Amino acid sequence: MNVFAYRVHTHHLGKVVSGYRVRNGQWTMIGRQSPQLPQAFYPVEHPVDVSFGDILAARCVFTGEGRTEATHIGGTSSDEMCNLYIMYYMEAKHAVSFMTCTQNVAPDTFRTIPPEASIPIPVKSDVVMMHGHHKETENKDKTALLQQPKREEEEVLDQGDFYSLLSKLLGEREDVVHVHKYNPTEKAESESDLVAEIANVVQKKDLGRSDARQGAESGERGNAILVRDRIHKFHRLESTLRPAESRVLSLQHPGEGAWEPEHTGDFHVEEALDWPGVYLLPSQVSGVALDPNNNLVIFHRGDHVWDGNSFDSKFVYQQRGLGPIEEDTILVVDPNSAAILQSSGKSLFYLPHGLSVDKDGNYWLTDVALHQVFKLDPNSKEGPLLILGRSMQPGSDQNHFCQPTDVAVDPDTGAIYVSDGYCNSRIVQFSPNGNFLTQWGEESSRSGPKPGQFSVPHSLALVPHLGQLCVADRENGRIQCFKTDTKEFVKEIKHASFGRNVFAISYIPGLLFAVNGKPYFGDQEPVQGFVMNFSNGEIIDVFKPVRKHFDMPHDIVASEDGTVYIGDVHTNTVWKFTLTENSEHKLETSSGRVLGRFRGKGSGGLNLGNFFASHKGYSRKGFDRLSTEGSDQEKDEDDGSESEEEYSAPLPTQAPSS
Repeated sequence: MNVFAYRVHTHHLGKVVSGYRVRNGQWTMIGRQSPQLPQAFYPVEHPVDVSFGDILAARCVFTGEGRTEATHIGGTSSDEMCNLYIMYYMEAKHAVSFMTCTQNVAPDTFRTIPPEASIPIPVKSDVVMMHGHHKETENKDKTALLQQPKREEEEVLDQGDFYSLLSKLLGEREDVVHVHKYNPTEKAESESDLVAEIANVVQKKDLGRSDARQGAESGERGNAILVRDRIHKFHRLESTLRPAESRVLSLQHPGEGAWEPEHTGDFHVEEALDWPGVYLLPSQVSGVALDPNNNLVIFHRGDHVWDGNSFDSKFVYQQRGLGPIEEDTILVVDPNSAAILQSSGKSLFYLPHGLSVDKDGNYWLTDVALHQVFKLDPNSKEGPLLILGRSMQPGSDQNHFCQPTDVAVDPDTGAIYVSDGYCNSRIVQFSPNGNFLTQWGEESSRSGPKPGQFSVPHSLALVPHLGQLCVADRENGRIQCFKTDTKEFVKEIKHASFGRNVFAISYIPGLLFAVNGKPYFGDQEPVQGFVMNFSNGEIIDVFKPVRKHFDMPHDIVASEDGTVYIGDVHTNTVWKFTLTENSEHKLETSSGRVLGRFRGKGSGGLNLGNFFASHKGYSRKGFDRLSTEGSDQEKDEDDGSESEEEYSAPLPTQAPSS
């Protein structure tokens, strides 16, 4: 690789980014620049060649000056990131269209980095970049102006001030309201009181405050939890502000045409804002589940990643030389205290994918590199209780899988169902002791997917009392349900708001939860979570996090008290959501009428970064790196920009059974 240009990127706090080639312990500079200068590729002063065995390394230096709270790694404007891009050419005989070389290295490597890498580069204020845009000189006195006290009669509201006041107002109310975002004075009868109150604020009729009240509010602003809660209430309100036509959702029933139930807004799932596990999980989170004690179980990929180099065109894993993941890939978390209760799965998996827990507490896990399914006893160190499939051997017969995705175990019969998978389009059933029983499903036809056809069956959910198994048919953007005894197709749930993908599903009595995928370029449907009435497929609620954003929500699990966990394979994140306190729902199911009252569940703190740093035999390896492939641009929390998918080679003609 012959490097001839480079580009650096951070957000507000970056002072300098330096890139080097390391060869035999010697550091050779590729480029060094301030990330606050205009975003461009700059020529390398002295061309640098990179050969096999060399290390490409970069250091970013940040300042916390002016920040009053912690800054986290991430893609939003309040987060920070560290990027170094290079342009290079290669001789044609060595060139490949795409490659990656990201891996963790020993921290000791950076002990010998040249001192210049830690010296900030001063930049004149008139050319400072502001998230990809120049900060014009006319803004330089803005801070000073904002600090000047205003007289009451001079106070003027702009649109941003209105939303700020609206957020504050909601912080003083307990009711949930609906206001049109773009015309707050356009009110329904039930909203008249709130709108009148907002109008009073906007018109300066209710701005008088005593000194005591000002002091109290100042104290409130210092309370980070209260501030987050108010912001969240505003976002929750804002999620209901879509024009009415956008809340009309269609459900397709074969032979019944389309019908359009309306989201009533009386049922809501919201993020548990005191759950700190959204920051810095150890790696790609591929699976989440709940054990019989209602503890959260997390399945993650350690320092392994699934990228374009992982498999060849025949789905054979190409990075076997890395060996299995050398850290515990299964973590058990107390749902209240968030303490790590147990960890296991070391040196067993290569590319973890699906996770489920049966009624006896056994773990069922899939590994797409090994093409296998594992049954583990969490309390035993004797190895797997059962292994299905042949190690590193993709196939489509009774003894092989091809990148299996998920497992479901019937609590009544013990029957084992495996969704198989990325390169097979089938559901395979085994007896409780692992004997092949049957399979069903086929690849989707190009003219349009039919019942029983799949394009990446990605997630499974059993509905035991109805004898049904539901499948997240990922690339067809739908959910299909089948009878477990006859394998007969029962129904399809497909909404326009799903977009093109449905990644994962979870069932609790009366309710079906789901997450979709990142929208394709030009698509409008956002990535979000869904709550549905299982009997008729009606969407009761949609939800998304307040902190950070969904990028590729990969798995979802719900408990019967309404607590929901979602694991994201790109942001290395697990979010916790709860049903809005005291919300009620009435659902009709074929087994009778379900009337329930859900209460949000208290949550504690989870920081797996601290866990790995403080436990013997672990390190923070991997915690200081965040993949930002695809874009280095800051994103709003609701941004719908393109995101990389998990890589899987294009589907060739299916190989004969072996």
